[in-house]
Amino acid sequence: MKTRIIFFFLTLTCWSNAQELRIGLLRSIEVKKIALSANQGVYSVYGDSINLGILGAIELELHSGMVRIKTNDTYQDFYCVHIVQDTLNSSFKIKSLLPTSRQHYYPDNLEVKSVDGRLNVVNLVNMDNYLSGVVESEGGGGRHLEYYKVQALMSRTYALKNEDRHHDEGFQLCDGVHCQAYHNMLRYTDAIKTAVQLTQNKVLVGPRDQLVTTYFSANCGGQVCDAGYVWNTSVPYVESFIDTFCIHTRQATWRTTINKRKWADFLNQEYGVSEKKYGNYIYNFDQIERKAFFIHPSLGIPLRDLRQKFHLKSTFFSSYLNGDQVVLEGRGFGHGVGLCQEGAMRMAELGYGYSQIARFYFHNVQVIDFQHGRSLVPKAFGR
Repeated sequence: MKTRIIFFFLTLTCWSNAQELRIGLLRSIEVKKIALSANQGVYSVYGDSINLGILGAIELELHSGMVRIKTNDTYQDFYCVHIVQDTLNSSFKIKSLLPTSRQHYYPDNLEVKSVDGRLNVVNLVNMDNYLSGVVESEGGGGRHLEYYKVQALMSRTYALKNEDRHHDEGFQLCDGVHCQAYHNMLRYTDAIKTAVQLTQNKVLVGPRDQLVTTYFSANCGGQVCDAGYVWNTSVPYVESFIDTFCIHTRQATWRTTINKRKWADFLNQEYGVSEKKYGNYIYNFDQIERKAFFIHPSLGIPLRDLRQKFHLKSTFFSSYLNGDQVVLEGRGFGHGVGLCQEGAMRMAELGYGYSQIARFYFHNVQVIDFQHGRSLVPKAFGR
């Protein structure tokens, strides 16, 4: 037992170079109760470092600031619960019961604490397993190996550059698009795992070998967007340019309609731009090349605000009035900055290598082996 507990603490506290990460799960909801069971392999359950036995089907719920474990009719309360794999290549099933969510499957280990009135659910995961899950979530199945390799390169670089993004919340990265989608269903193929292995330790760097911010979106609509249009800050290695690789792909174009009154009320209330003052000018807008502002910069209406308000697929759209509807015809899906995923997929199909694809979308960069040389958890996580 003593040896077992020592091994347990070493597993949770010793973080070697680029080996393990702390990923916050189920972050889109405030989880109060979850169901857990082993999917593959064998796990042990620990409550406050006490070995509670082999993981079966259990429920964990928030109870008076602690984590309550429910097994059959038995209840036990702990400050912290871990499930730790006893066999290699193990995975577990997790599902939120309050509120409800679909079931997910994740590799490696899990930590659950009570934090700020919710369960803080953290996957303690090997870097390669994490990247396989991200590539599967972001790229899906059936893609070319070189696309998976460039997505693995983007995702590894992002993870290392942003490893402390959620430090104050008790983990490093979250499972949503705020960081990188990690909605693991363990459906990643041999090609995904091979891509992660073939690019192991590879990252994208700019001047002075600094990790770049590897922005990516589903489809740029035929023109990569300047980062300043989205975040008010220009990035030297991310510039706007024409991308012909994505223009005939699935998400290259879109169309939607918005009620005229709803559109006009928003522009008037938020920016003082009214139909009375500007007429139909507020409905008709041509965007042949990407712009930052609707109609004219002097009106001060950022296209990103319109995208957010009306849940548009992108800011790359033109509009016109048709009866009582404003028709928007757009291009692309996502912010459009950096790597265009559907463009990269097409480049891979045409025979471009992953390094060529990366350097097409990011300027004055190079792919190097990254020797991390320090822990991925430089400070203790206090939550």
